[in-house]
Amino acid sequence: MTDQAIPTRQEEPEESYPEFVTIIGVKVRDKGEVKQARADGATFQVGDFVLLELDNDVTYGKVYSGSQVLPFSPPMRVMKSVIRKATDVDKVNIANQEKMVESGVHFCRERAEALGLEMKLVEVYGSFQRRVLTFCYTAESRVDFRQLVKDLARHFSCRIEMREISSREDARRISGVDTCGLVLCCASFLSDFKPVNLKLSRKESSWGKDGRRIGVCGHLKCCLIFEQDDWANSHSTKQPLIQLSRP
Repeated sequence: MTDQAIPTRQEEPEESYPEFVTIIGVKVRDKGEVKQARADGATFQVGDFVLLELDNDVTYGKVYSGSQVLPFSPPMRVMKSVIRKATDVDKVNIANQEKMVESGVHFCRERAEALGLEMKLVEVYGSFQRRVLTFCYTAESRVDFRQLVKDLARHFSCRIEMREISSREDARRISGVDTCGLVLCCASFLSDFKPVNLKLSRKESSWGKDGRRIGVCGHLKCCLIFEQDDWANSHSTKQPLIQLSRP
């Protein structure tokens, strides 16, 4: 019997983060709150259109605040980065999308009312990579929108996607200030919503019952995903995490 070397598990290298990052303020599709986005290695002016990756697709945004160099902090790990500045061709595409979106809002609401559908249309947006229109809505119960989709597809001659949004996304659009004294994470910089899955230990077992850790949407606050006990110890420059301002 020959001896065989037992493969050892190689430790994954720790992800490194920059000490400083350059950020700009962008309104996604020129709507809602101004969100912070990383603009490393590029210069943008207020009023510029930029391209962003969002929900596994490419969309646009408009710059509302110029470049700022800030020390890196934990929430910046999930902050979206600008792909590039919009070209003249992109700007024509943006103008066409805005016209189609405006028409889509009016037509969808008109057909939904005619069909007696109990739903609230929240947002309509297009895509840079596909010929598709996405309709975001909220509803208290299940909605049979098959006929509505047929009417929309026939009217706009493109693929139609209906997307029911959650209470967290509603909170993002409403915005507000939380107990920490800052604007909600979802409204200020978060672009994607990931579930806050906490592996509760004995020390953390009461988190779900702690009202201070529940956001305005009724779920665990998004900022909890940034809490790491070893964050300060793993970086040369200690940067405390956001703390609650009230006991």
